[in-house]
Amino acid sequence: MQRKFALDMVRNIGIMAHIDAGKTTTTERILFYTGMIRKLGEVHDGAAVMDYMVQERERGITITSAATTTVWKNHQINIIDTPGHVDFSVEVERSLRVLDGAVAVFCAKGGVEPQSENVWRQANTYKVPRIAFVNKMDINGANFDNVVRMMRERLHTNPVPVVLPIGKENEFEGIVDLISGKAIYYTGANNGMDFEVKDVPAYMEDDFRKARAHMIEEAANFDDDIFEKCIMEDTDSVTEEALVKAIRKGTIEMAITPVLCGSSYRNKGIQRLLDAIVDFLPSPTDIPSITGKNPRVDREEVRHPSDDEPFSALVFKILTDEYVGKLAFIRIYSGQIKTGMMVFNPGKNENERIGRILRMNADDREDLTEAGAGEIVALVGLKKSTTGDTLCDKSHQIVLENMVFPEPVIKVAIEPKTKASQERMNTAILKLQEEDPTFKAYTDKDTGQIIIAGMGELHLEIIVDRMFREFRVEANVGKPQVSYRETITKTAKAEGKFVRQTGGHGQYGHCVIEIEPNPGKGYEFLNETVGGVVPKEFANAVSEGIQEAAKAGVMAGYECVDFKVHLVDGSTHEVDSSEMAFKVAGSMAFRSAAEKAAPILLEPIMKVEIDVPDEYVGDVMSNLNSRRGSVRGMELKNGVQAIDCDVPLSEMFGYATTLRSLTQGRATFTMLFDHYAQVPLNVAEKVTGRKFSR
Repeated sequence: MQRKFALDMVRNIGIMAHIDAGKTTTTERILFYTGMIRKLGEVHDGAAVMDYMVQERERGITITSAATTTVWKNHQINIIDTPGHVDFSVEVERSLRVLDGAVAVFCAKGGVEPQSENVWRQANTYKVPRIAFVNKMDINGANFDNVVRMMRERLHTNPVPVVLPIGKENEFEGIVDLISGKAIYYTGANNGMDFEVKDVPAYMEDDFRKARAHMIEEAANFDDDIFEKCIMEDTDSVTEEALVKAIRKGTIEMAITPVLCGSSYRNKGIQRLLDAIVDFLPSPTDIPSITGKNPRVDREEVRHPSDDEPFSALVFKILTDEYVGKLAFIRIYSGQIKTGMMVFNPGKNENERIGRILRMNADDREDLTEAGAGEIVALVGLKKSTTGDTLCDKSHQIVLENMVFPEPVIKVAIEPKTKASQERMNTAILKLQEEDPTFKAYTDKDTGQIIIAGMGELHLEIIVDRMFREFRVEANVGKPQVSYRETITKTAKAEGKFVRQTGGHGQYGHCVIEIEPNPGKGYEFLNETVGGVVPKEFANAVSEGIQEAAKAGVMAGYECVDFKVHLVDGSTHEVDSSEMAFKVAGSMAFRSAAEKAAPILLEPIMKVEIDVPDEYVGDVMSNLNSRRGSVRGMELKNGVQAIDCDVPLSEMFGYATTLRSLTQGRATFTMLFDHYAQVPLNVAEKVTGRKFSR
């Protein structure tokens, strides 16, 4: 295929950060300076190109990751703008899975905030090299050095500034480039297109020399020539080219994080950020080749980033478009595709035909006839493929590592008002589940209500809003409820026997199991029977029955998690035994054993950070105590106290309103899911409606 850009001239990057750090504004400026858009759109005006959903424009936040492509200095840059709100962190997760590099945006005042830590850990998991951009250098309280310090302490990374700010807050004028040794002043004219390059101001000379020496020291770890010059104290002769090459190597190895700064809203520092993306972040050829399993022979295989290799790609996002239908976003790791071509989905064992190949620019699209390795494109025409599926060449099959999505922590009941709404709601649920793997829907066995579950109040609010607007569903929505879990705390043994003797063919299943706690490791099943007393197929049926019974729990109908099962004995009937009978026997044995194993209720615990002025700290702390909160620590941050604490999710409903009234609207908070913990007895009694012995 004819490539417009060589593979080493391609950058697949994501913009990631805490909510309100300025990701979308930064992406808008990148598109403007690279000539993709002619007019600057503002998030607060609801006119940002990348926030194209109605809900995004109304709320001024990013909900879904949007993809776009642009060009800078003869490099193709594929960008994914990810959400910052914790409820949509799965959008970040699945984007990071397919990216080669990322730009982490930090607010110059807030620095490293909880969600910044969360997405940073996600990027560590997927080994994504990063550069950092300290945004909002023009706002009150902006402190570049403090953000660099917080990165070192909270993210345990090695931040290396490659620029220094000239002034801060209202006096922020531009940046000093430590590599070129020049000062760049942004005049404000022509939307930041015009800037002046001057010598480093005299008052910054000492800071410049110190920071440059530190940068060269770090670069010396990745270049022998620079290392020699450091020993000879001849750092003035280190060339720009050598520095860029060494910093790039350190960034790709994730040993250093280059730090830049600017003000996206004021159009300052973006061009230098674009240079850094091209200079420091990897191309598809700079990162390790993708590995996967050949499903035919169960052997690990490698796919190198080349158009000549067999085709392999990962579906990382599904989107329903009102004009073209289902869009499947894919990252192509090797090989190439053309419109009309057949590809194979090994997970579903299905052939899929590619109707159209689209290059997305937010909600705009460009038709392509072909696409090759390293590209991020959207496909039209895939019927069976869902998020996390692999697409490949049928004659060279491979399954890439699947994505794991967290379980929902919050749920609401939803009831359609009419029969027509019922049908529309079923359609909406199917399409929204296809788009969002963290959104679940099921019918409650006891009440018959439809329950929808998600990652937080805002997540469910957006889901319901989309049902109403996009699918015209009319429904009543209940209050949010917590998704509790159950687990066991002791070892117990029980027997399950299912016997149905009728005149003809009967049913016989018999098993003896032992269960024990398995904290943090999920469900495990071990067949420890000897002499074939329970054949393998029946043992599998026992396991299936246990898992089904566990979903309904034994205390209050919540799923039972983190336990290990040992199948120790059982018996069969040569005529009447069946998989169904053993499945029922397994579920009976589990319920009996779990009742004896001291079951407890678990609740989701949220990590909460509250920024509160000194005078309100006492009131906020007192309120946290009443909500069963436990404080991890406090630190002074930008003139306010940052309270770090753990609070049960059930106690956090309506907290935003309470906090506003306690602090006259001056405090803010963020929260994200941290772990499950045991519910106190008095609370468990309220939730379950049962009395427990104390």
